Parts: sequence; C-alpha cells; structure tokens
Amino acid sequence: MVVTERQFGHGGPRVFPIGLGCMGLSSTYGAADDTQSTALIEAAIERGVNHFDTADLYGRGHNEELVGRALGRFRGTVTIATKFGYRFADHTPGARRFVDSSGAWARDACDASLRRLRTDCIDLFYLHRKDPACPIEETVGAMAELVQRGKVRAIGLSEVSPETLRRAHAVHPVAAVQMEYSLFSREVEREMLATCRELGVVLVAYAPIGRGWLTGQLAAASALDSIDSRRAHPRFAADAFAGNRQLVARLGAVATDLGVTSTQAALAWLLAQGDDVVPIPGTRHIAHLRENLAAAEVRLSREQLERLSAVIPNDRIVGDRHNAANLRHMGN
Repeated sequence: MVVTERQFGHGGPRVFPIGLGCMGLSSTYGAADDTQSTALIEAAIERGVNHFDTADLYGRGHNEELVGRALGRFRGTVTIATKFGYRFADHTPGARRFVDSSGAWARDACDASLRRLRTDCIDLFYLHRKDPACPIEETVGAMAELVQRGKVRAIGLSEVSPETLRRAHAVHPVAAVQMEYSLFSREVEREMLATCRELGVVLVAYAPIGRGWLTGQLAAASALDSIDSRRAHPRFAADAFAGNRQLVARLGAVATDLGVTSTQAALAWLLAQGDDVVPIPGTRHIAHLRENLAAAEVRLSREQLERLSAVIPNDRIVGDRHNAANLRHMGN
C-alpha cells in the first residue's frame, strides 16, 4: 500500500511521509552553498514535501536563516520545525557549547528563531537537548506559554528518556519526539516507540539513512570532506569502517532483490514501522532527494520487512551512535 500523509497529534499538521532534514545545508558535512540549498528546498516542495526540520544550533543560526528565506513564499503550506537548547559561551567560532533548557532560554531562543525564520509562529518547537539539572516541567511550562501566546503551534522533545517524555506530556501535550532511528540504530524499539504510541506522540526519525551509511555508497572514511563532522563520529573511525561496510553490503544485496536502492529499502522499512514514524533524511543533491522521496511509493510485504529487519544486526555495528560528549546530553 502506498504511504499517505502522516499527522502530528490530534488536529495537528498533516505532512508528506518523508520530511527534509536541513542540518547538512549548513556545512555539517562539508562546505555548503546557499544557492544550491535553496534550489533543493524548492525542489522538495515541488515534489510534495511540506515538513522541514532545522535548529538554531545548525550553523549557529545560518540554517534557520536559510530555511526562512527559502520557505518565505511557501509559508502557508509548509510545516517548519526547529529546536533550541544549545548555547555558546560567546560569539567566537570556537566558543564552548553547552546545554540550557531553562524556561528563560526557551523564551529567548524562540524569539531569536522567529526572527531568523522570518515567521510569526513556529509550527513545531523542540527542546533539542535537556539539561539534567533543569526539571522538564520548567522547560515545558515555558514552551506551553509560547503556545498560548501564539508563537508556537506544537511542542516536541529530542533525545530524551521515556520517563522525561511522560513528565513533559503531563504538563502539555507533546506532538513529537525526535530520535535517531534507522536500520543502523534501533534503540528506540526498546521502550521509546511504545511510550510514544501510548501517549499519541509522533516519532520523528533523524539520521534515517545512518548518516549516509545505508546508501551503500561510502567507500572509505578518507573520502569524506576534510570538514565533514562524520570524520569524528565513532562509526566512521578507521577501525570501525570495514566492519560496518560489510554489514551495509548485505543491505545492498537485499535491496537489489527488491528492485530498489539501498536508501529506498532503508526508508521504506522505516515508513512501514507505523504511520506515527516520520523520517527526515537530509541531502544536498536533487538526485538524492528524488531517490529518497520515491521510497514513499515502495510496497514491502511482511516477509520483505523481516528480511530487512534481519539484514543488519545492531549488536554487530561497530562504534557508538554518537561521540562521548554528545552521548552525555542524551537520554536525560
């Protein structure tokens, strides 16, 4: 069955089943080009995409400014999601980064994001990371005030624990939780996915192609751009690369049997996990965008889904899904 639109909560926005993660449009994976990025966003809209995900962290505001400019004339027909929670000690390029999920920062960050996005209301406003020292009730209380004031339509959380989600939802309905989820990272299946379903919360899957691993096109870590952040990622380290590449080759073999690309098999598998799962793959290339979106038309039988589920045993993946510094800010 061809996948139809997916909805954020009761009465929330309906979106194309695959959104666009915009982080990579601000130098995360190498030098970016705003003209090329704008063309990509417009191509996504032409193909039905109406859910765009950014954050104030990406490019230290550049990504929100880019998205705001590109989506200006489409504002009434698209859903813009952004995130707050990271801060920098000062404005210098190498400034120390830290987490601030206080209510005061939620309000200030929202106003700054509204300016950069050139809009008067953010459709989905996420807490990017939670400070363990700050009660989630304080953060969500401030986010709820933003909803009441018309600055935010719905709220979300990112990389929190199921317990934190429950506490947050008791203060104000949470529309979405953003978590890493793919054939390469299935930790959410332990408890978070069930908690989301119990509460009626959509799970937005970031890195749904395993940061590029599941394309099957990564030949060597040395081929990555010199400023590509994946060079510091545990799963792309020299001692992890060969083992992970062997696992991905198995996905490629199954995808060939199914008559689709590795990327399409990975995204179609994720879409089939439920109508409450919304992947947001990122890309800079229109050809890859077309490939990604075509996954929404892929039909998989139960047997095919089982084959894909078994193709990459998660206990054989080499390396953590984030570096140690980032992991400290997750699951709080």
